[in-house]
Amino acid sequence: MTTETTRDAGPAAERDEEKVRRFVEHMAMVFEDWGFPRMAARVLLTMMAADEETLTAGELAERLEVSAAAISGAVRYLQHLGMLSREPVPGSRTHRYRLPDDVWYETSINKRGALANVAALADEGARSLGGSDTPSGRRMEQMRDFYTFIDGALVDLMAKWEAERTTKAEHRAKARRS
Repeated sequence: MTTETTRDAGPAAERDEEKVRRFVEHMAMVFEDWGFPRMAARVLLTMMAADEETLTAGELAERLEVSAAAISGAVRYLQHLGMLSREPVPGSRTHRYRLPDDVWYETSINKRGALANVAALADEGARSLGGSDTPSGRRMEQMRDFYTFIDGALVDLMAKWEAERTTKAEHRAKARRS
């Protein structure tokens, strides 16, 4: 067990690296069950569990005990989703990887366009299938209506999250000053 300083916990918070590794593996399995590639989930969760702001592919490979090739594919996938950014290291071919400040918020906001696109395509599909007059047209209309609803609800949820995030950050800052 090592003792380190963490961002929110204050000085001398206990960190059990074996428990951290188990957490990363268990949570990666949950993400995998949701359809997320396992190595990408492991990389994402390793980044989230790191106290460092950035990690190199080599550092990720060492922590996960995998090859550089496995890390390469995973970080490309996460970059594509907007869940990881790559920064060059001056004077080196090495890159450092960083999570967005609020990875879940950023990823959700980035998906809004995809939701609207699915709704528009489902609407086009419904019309081409004969609309409400056919079973397949009705299924496409339900799909369109669902994704239109989710897209609109996401706008409201993101506004609520912004307020919640601000309130929590203010409380944490106040607690640290106390």
